[in-house]
Amino acid sequence: MARHDHRSSRRRGRGPVLGVAAAVVLAGGAGWWGYQAWSDDGPDKDPEIVAATAQLQKFLDAWAAGKSADAGALSDSPENAESLLTSVMTNLKPTKTVLAAGEGKKNDKGDVAVPYTAKLSIPAVGVFRYDSEATVVRKADAWTVVFDSPTIHPRLKPGQTLALKAVAERAAVLDTNGDDLQAASLRGSVDEQGKGAFGLEARYDKQLRGGTGATSEIVVADRQSGQAQASLTKSTAKPGKPVRTTIDPKVQTAAAEALDGLKVNAALVAVAPSTGNILAVSNRPAGGLNRALAGKYPPGSTFKVVTAAALLKAGLKPTDVVKCPKFAHVDGQKFENQNQFTLPAGSTFRDSFAKSCNTMFVENRGKVGGSALHDAAEAFGIGGVWDVGYTTYDGSVPVNTSDNDLAASTIGQARVQASPMVMASIAATVKEGTFKQPVLVPEAVKKKHEAAARLDPAVVGSLREMMRATVTYGAGQALTGLPGEPHAKTGTAEFGEEKPPRTHAWMIGYQGDSDLAWCVMLEDGGSGGADAGPVAAKFLKNLGGAGAN
Repeated sequence: MARHDHRSSRRRGRGPVLGVAAAVVLAGGAGWWGYQAWSDDGPDKDPEIVAATAQLQKFLDAWAAGKSADAGALSDSPENAESLLTSVMTNLKPTKTVLAAGEGKKNDKGDVAVPYTAKLSIPAVGVFRYDSEATVVRKADAWTVVFDSPTIHPRLKPGQTLALKAVAERAAVLDTNGDDLQAASLRGSVDEQGKGAFGLEARYDKQLRGGTGATSEIVVADRQSGQAQASLTKSTAKPGKPVRTTIDPKVQTAAAEALDGLKVNAALVAVAPSTGNILAVSNRPAGGLNRALAGKYPPGSTFKVVTAAALLKAGLKPTDVVKCPKFAHVDGQKFENQNQFTLPAGSTFRDSFAKSCNTMFVENRGKVGGSALHDAAEAFGIGGVWDVGYTTYDGSVPVNTSDNDLAASTIGQARVQASPMVMASIAATVKEGTFKQPVLVPEAVKKKHEAAARLDPAVVGSLREMMRATVTYGAGQALTGLPGEPHAKTGTAEFGEEKPPRTHAWMIGYQGDSDLAWCVMLEDGGSGGADAGPVAAKFLKNLGGAGAN
């Protein structure tokens, strides 16, 4: 009845109650906690429930922070708690965990049952929310969380854990044979959350994952076998769809092995002239910028294929006698050949092309003035946007604005820019006789770029003759004697402001007896013939000389 009287007094006026309560509490020896029960928090805030709830919240905070050992230390079974919490958090990999204790209730034994709410953000699932409960007991004047498997989730039993089960399997990136693509420069990687982090895995992540819905379910799993025993969530995603590429595994392996051992950044790309299909893409290093497809470089003398096409169209013939002096001067700018070589009197246009005489091309710039060089580049597909199915740099050959600009452009310098893919395509265009836009992922290509102009068959025939001469007696002699009838053009492209200038090493070419064109580029790699040439030779030897069929 006394307790009833106190409550009645509290309703009538709070002042007298506090005085009586304090006297009763102190007389009973309950100390501070007893006093708090009847002070500002009101009589319904049992101090033991408050203390037990606070202890559980500490446990939950440590769990949410990924500190399994700290959480375990707040329980009556530290090792078991740490082990299960580590298992759950490792399996689910939540990006955010929010655990909040509710209002506890004391039982007849003085133990406190405290409910809590869990919200775990899991990329492959979404927000995983559930309600659970933990018991907190007082031992030796300290509150301790009673730990067993249901403490973590009410559906768990001893020997079980929570885990992710992929129900919408991530599809694969495939080569042209339908096997898993082995090109590290293209495939890249998938992160811990199952998302594509690089290359084709990133570009086609939605297709490969099967959409943006939950691709996994949270399950109760046996800790020993890993077998799922019950599903706690349901997936909404559909199975992923494979991405099929044009990569030929044989050619890709040969390209990758050709770059092994190089000490400079490099790229090698191969295409099928008849279709434009990209057969190989290899970069050193494999990560970061995809130099082979999206690199932006001056192509140097490999661009002389385009310049030669313009000169041939203007009437110059491979057998015409031309001069190849040590220097060529244009408005105060001096152009020279590599190591300042010259060709003897009586040398032909074919000779200057094969041996890569810069001064001959510079001195004949008048034949390709105005928009002629730009127009010739358009016949090779340069100047348009290429829909390849991947990020690419598609080259640029602007209309010349000065005589100096024209002179440098004839030898692939000034504002002329290209990627190794573009230069491989130039070689492929000579082989095929017409431009076929490169393609990597056919199903993703909506509209292939069509060249704005076509090469005259006579021009094509002369280009083939001169590219073969480059191998038989010119700067491409690294390929001499290889089977497959290789045709080529070398290039040493200056860049930067240093004196003497640093250079990229290039070689492009195609096989006369098979459906294969290619480009090798060594970034800051020296000379086209001396440095890129041996890499191209290694690539062709890796293929057995015959190339792709």
